[in-house]
Amino acid sequence: MQSIPRTTGDSMSTPSRLPLAGIRVLDFTRVLSGPFCTALLGDLGAEIIKIEPPHGDDYRAVGPMVNQESAMFSVINRNKKSVVLDLKTDEGIAAVRKLAERADIVVENFRPGVAEKLGIGYADLHRANPALVYVSISGFGQDGPAARRPAYDIIIQAMSGMMEATGSPDGPPTLVGEAMSDVLSGLFASWGALVALYARERDGKGTHVDVSMFESTLAFMATSVSRYLFTGKPAARTGNRHPLSAPFGVYQAKDGHFVLAILNNKLFRQFAETIAMPQLAADPRFASDELRAANEPSLREAIETWSRGLTVDEVTHALECAAIPAAPIWNVQQALDFDQANHRAFLKEVDDDRLPGLRLPTQPLKFSGFGANLAARAPRLGEHTEEVLAGLIGYSSEKIRELQAACAG
Repeated sequence: MQSIPRTTGDSMSTPSRLPLAGIRVLDFTRVLSGPFCTALLGDLGAEIIKIEPPHGDDYRAVGPMVNQESAMFSVINRNKKSVVLDLKTDEGIAAVRKLAERADIVVENFRPGVAEKLGIGYADLHRANPALVYVSISGFGQDGPAARRPAYDIIIQAMSGMMEATGSPDGPPTLVGEAMSDVLSGLFASWGALVALYARERDGKGTHVDVSMFESTLAFMATSVSRYLFTGKPAARTGNRHPLSAPFGVYQAKDGHFVLAILNNKLFRQFAETIAMPQLAADPRFASDELRAANEPSLREAIETWSRGLTVDEVTHALECAAIPAAPIWNVQQALDFDQANHRAFLKEVDDDRLPGLRLPTQPLKFSGFGANLAARAPRLGEHTEEVLAGLIGYSSEKIRELQAACAG
């Protein structure tokens, strides 16, 4: 296996006890999908050089705001360095090409064709650095009849089938309460970048990784796609119950709701005994998972006869003691305050004089042979321009001032 020279050992390297230490990423992304990709790489030690236009990433102005700092930008752009360059100028493009010569990965989420027009497309930067891994994230991919169609998370959720499968049967299609398509495409992009790096170890060649938000979302919809491929039926909205299994969904307790997940006859018999209704397991209407799903309203009525007399805590405690999968329904504050999340250090305290008491999430992966994942504050706009341009590509102070003046103008 050929070993590709890395960027460790120079003034711009990252801490050495992390899996991606020495990997340098040139990040042209903005908003969410691309920045999420590079945040994942930065958590594990990659050096992320974020190239921003003079006005900055649009997410710097997206609320909620605290002390004039964007929550979204602060979280998604952790562990990065900010360099301001005007990509509409020859000088800005020349600097980018020099930086690309020293990078391992480039990530961009311009609309297809924009990077090429600017002169920083895959072909342009590949000529400067044949070992470069170049990742493009777009709504529908780099080619095809919909390639240049504008895309936002809601557009992809609508067109992928996700919204049509989400919500109550008698209600409208429903948007998932998170920017799933943005986040999923960022996750697939980080995975693709690392696969390409691994392949480069064998042949020394870089490649272009083309990531589609639309296909990323379809790939994520494993149950809906699988069912359609084998039955020819698109997923239908089933509300807070599983479309194929029962009891599997949301149920009522005295003071709220809880979720229950039972997928086989053994577990159902165990559940029936736990709630002191062993007759349910002997009822022919509930003899199989398929029959339980078909007769779900009757089964629900029996279950809630038991659960409505208990609090959510009492229900979940009783079921947990019997090894029945069940849980309370929490909001995000409760999830983040969960003692398991604290034990795993999902959130880390970060020093940032702009945001006292700042905590940031980090990679949900731990590696026994490496140190703790990074969690450093997001950069101020252009904070690292001089450091990167002088330290990495040897620009003089005068040259840097000229570039900064051009951006200000």
